[in-house]
Amino acid sequence: MVKNGLVTTTAMERERLDIGIAGGQIVRLEPDIEAGGAPAVDAGGKDVFPGFVDPHTHMELPVSGTVSSDDFYTGTLAAACGGITTIVDFAGAVRGQSLLEALSIWKERAAPKAVIDYGFHMIVPELDEAQIAEIPGLVQQGVTSVKSMMAYKRGPQGSGDGSLLRMIMAASECGALAMVHAENGDAIDVTVDRLLAEGKTEPRWHPRSRPAILEAEAVNRAATLAAMVDWPLYIVHLSSAAALEAVMTARDRGWTVLAETCPQYLTLTEQEYERDGFEAAKFVCSPPLRNEEDRRALWSGIESGRLQLVASDHCPFFYEPQKQAGRENFSRIPNGIPTIQAMFSLLFSQGVRSGRISCRRFVELSSTNAARIFGMYPGKGEIAVGSDADVVVYDPEREVRLTRRPAEPTLLREHVDYTPYEGMTVTGWPDTVISRGEVLVQEGEPVETPPAGRGRFVPRRSGTWELPAG
Repeated sequence: MVKNGLVTTTAMERERLDIGIAGGQIVRLEPDIEAGGAPAVDAGGKDVFPGFVDPHTHMELPVSGTVSSDDFYTGTLAAACGGITTIVDFAGAVRGQSLLEALSIWKERAAPKAVIDYGFHMIVPELDEAQIAEIPGLVQQGVTSVKSMMAYKRGPQGSGDGSLLRMIMAASECGALAMVHAENGDAIDVTVDRLLAEGKTEPRWHPRSRPAILEAEAVNRAATLAAMVDWPLYIVHLSSAAALEAVMTARDRGWTVLAETCPQYLTLTEQEYERDGFEAAKFVCSPPLRNEEDRRALWSGIESGRLQLVASDHCPFFYEPQKQAGRENFSRIPNGIPTIQAMFSLLFSQGVRSGRISCRRFVELSSTNAARIFGMYPGKGEIAVGSDADVVVYDPEREVRLTRRPAEPTLLREHVDYTPYEGMTVTGWPDTVISRGEVLVQEGEPVETPPAGRGRFVPRRSGTWELPAG
């Protein structure tokens, strides 16, 4: 039971209610429930939110001869400490590999380690006929979203327009959501080659190799292909004003195009790439960080509802030694940054505390919209009778300094040696985190050691993809 909290959902904002819990589910939601001897968490007047949902993570992801540094234990434990009770990770097939075989590999990685509940998307490479035929089988196993990589054309998971169109067609036939990483991979490869030939090898050239115009072009191209099939499209990690404008143009044409952004694009800018020496490598992600105008445009999209949710794209690599692989060639720096634990505190601090968004909008962005879009609602993303007892007691006044400096105390638990948010202070931090009725975090710290493997695989249905009115 959770008592004395101010509950916010998409239907209510900061109402004083108690939450009765039994068998891992919410069984009552009323004022002043008698505890009757049942164990109770006293929220003490703090905010109470549905457990956060991060629909974009990369745990144990093989990249360029290395592997992202958070596995399904360390990554989901860090997520739990950030109030996240469910993730959807990207399983990834490579050219010629069975999609169902790839899914089996990711399940084997997650099942013995995950602390919180999890689902999967599937990254599909340049598809052959056998792989296309497997997409309905993914849906039958509860993997109801498939993603094509328009970037990384030279890698094992890149795909061309024909393969992207075949993926969308196959998704439409079995009720899966089509997703894309929208950047023009061919143009990026040509630009990278030219920069390197000119001796421009430092990490500051990374954003110059993949400008926002190439993201916007790819959004338009992918949306056009989805419109040919009359099927919804979801854009991952949208980073720029130009790409958001392309999304809105598609919607003006009557096409269903949903989009997420990430905390790094709301918080950081391309100025990070001007750091001395190799420090800029810490911020190498794709799409790259953009300029201040882009950052403001994304916040406008958050405030107006043009962007549906915030996801982490958590894909961490150690600065020493993993990022060092690109010292002589910026294109070899593993792309990705650690951001899962602080992401929703950054959103709360810079969104709710600053007056940009309401608590209701915060709940939409952090939990409910992801659960709806990805077919987990109302089990996830809601505080209601019958929903899973995934609950965050959130202290809106607690100030936390984000740091990974060895000499300073830190609450950050990602398995990595830096944070891109070094030195920032957020106001608002998860106090108590409950997953299916079990308290995993108290006062921002794990309760003892949450057992590896307690997280459950969440088979997903087709989601709700209608765009909000207006």
